[in-house]
Amino acid sequence: MENEEPRFVSRLTKNTFAIILAGGRGSRLKQLTDWRAKPAVPFGGKFRIIDFPLSNCVNSGIRRVAVATQYKAHSLIGHVQRGWSFFRPELGEFVELLPAQQRLQESWYTGTADAVYQNLDIIRTHDPEYVLILAGDHIYKMDYGQMLAHHVLKDADMTVACLEVPIEQAKAFGVMSADDDGRVVKFSEKPENPEAVAGNPDVALASMGVYIFNAKFLYEQLIKDADTTSSSRDFGKDMIPSLIKQYKVHAFPFRNDVTGKQAYWRDVGTVDSFWSANLELIGITPELNLYDKEWPIWTYQEQHPPAKFVFDDDGRRGMAVDSMVSGGCLISGAYIKHSLLFSNVSVHSFSIVEDSVILPDVEIGRNCRLTKVILDKGCVLPPGTVIGENHEEDAKKFHVSPEGVVLVTPIMLGQNLHHVR
Repeated sequence: MENEEPRFVSRLTKNTFAIILAGGRGSRLKQLTDWRAKPAVPFGGKFRIIDFPLSNCVNSGIRRVAVATQYKAHSLIGHVQRGWSFFRPELGEFVELLPAQQRLQESWYTGTADAVYQNLDIIRTHDPEYVLILAGDHIYKMDYGQMLAHHVLKDADMTVACLEVPIEQAKAFGVMSADDDGRVVKFSEKPENPEAVAGNPDVALASMGVYIFNAKFLYEQLIKDADTTSSSRDFGKDMIPSLIKQYKVHAFPFRNDVTGKQAYWRDVGTVDSFWSANLELIGITPELNLYDKEWPIWTYQEQHPPAKFVFDDDGRRGMAVDSMVSGGCLISGAYIKHSLLFSNVSVHSFSIVEDSVILPDVEIGRNCRLTKVILDKGCVLPPGTVIGENHEEDAKKFHVSPEGVVLVTPIMLGQNLHHVR
C-alpha cells in the first residue's frame, strides 16, 4: 500500500471539484473591507488571502476549482483573472468564477450551503466524485489529498477539517465533539458555551470551514436543505447538525506532518489578528514559511523593480531592520523597524516606521512617525504626520483597535480613490 499511496491520492484529487466560498465581506476587518471582499485583502507582502486556499488546491493536485463571489467582488475577480489563468482547460484544469447570479432563485447567496446549491448545475456538469468546499478567508498551508484519503478510508459521507482552539475563542467557530474513531457526534455553530475537548478543559475542537462530501450525497442534502423552509442555508448552522445523526460525518485533525502537532492556521478576521499575523512573518523562523519551495504560494506577480534603500548620512539613513520589504519599495533616508511593506511603497527622508503593516502603493512623506499602524492601499501621508503615539487623537480620524492598532485608509485621509460622488 505504501508504494501505491501517491497513486491512490492522485486518483482522489483528480476526481475532486473544489469550490472556494469567497463572497463574504469580513466586517470585523472594519474599513479594510469597505471596498473589497475579505478574500481580496492583501496579506504577507505580495499575496492576497484568496491565494492560500487556491495554492493549497494546486499544490494538492486539485486542478478543477471554482471561486464563488458576492460582496464587492471586483478586486477579487480581477486578481483571480490576472493571477490564476495559467491552468490548461484542454487538460480539464480551470479556476472558474461563480458570481452570485440568481441561477436557481431570485435571491443572492443567503448562506454557505446556498452558495453551493445555487451552482449545483455547474458542479454536476464536471461530474466529480468528491466535492471539496473551502472558506476563502483563512491563512494556512494544507495538503487536501491527505484529507481526501482519510475521507475515503473512513468510508465517510462528509469530512470536516478541525483544529483545537482556546475555549475562550471557540464562540467564533463551529464547535464539534468526536468519538474515539473520529466520528462527529455533536456540532454547534458559534455556541455561547463551547464544549471542551475531553480531558482538556482549555480547548475546543473547531471547524476550519473545510469540508469534503461525496458528490451525490452533497447534491441530495443540498436539495433537501433548500426544501426546508426553516433552514438558514448554512453548512455550520443547519446542514452539519442535521447530518451527524443519520450519516457518517468524520473529523479530520489538521496536524503538522513532521511534528504531529497542530499545523499553522490563522483566521485574520479582525484588525488585530490581521496585524499580528502579518508581523509574525518577519520573525526569524515564523510558523508560516513563505520560503518553502515544496509548497509555494502562487499569486499574481506585478512587475516591480527591486526594493531600493538610499542615503547613508547620520540621521538620514535608508534602512530596514527586522522587516520584510517587497519589490518596488523606495526607502529614501527613512528608518523601517519590525514592519512589513507591501509592493511599491515610498518612505521619504527622516521618517520612522515601526511595528507597522503598509499595504501596496503607499507614499509616506518626510518626517512622519508611524507606530503600530496599518496603512491601507493607496494612502498618501503628508509630511510630518504622526500616528500611533496618541490613541485619543488617532481615534478622531482613524480606527483604533482594542489592542491599539491604528487602521488608516485613504478616505480617512480625505483621499477618495473610488470617486463615488
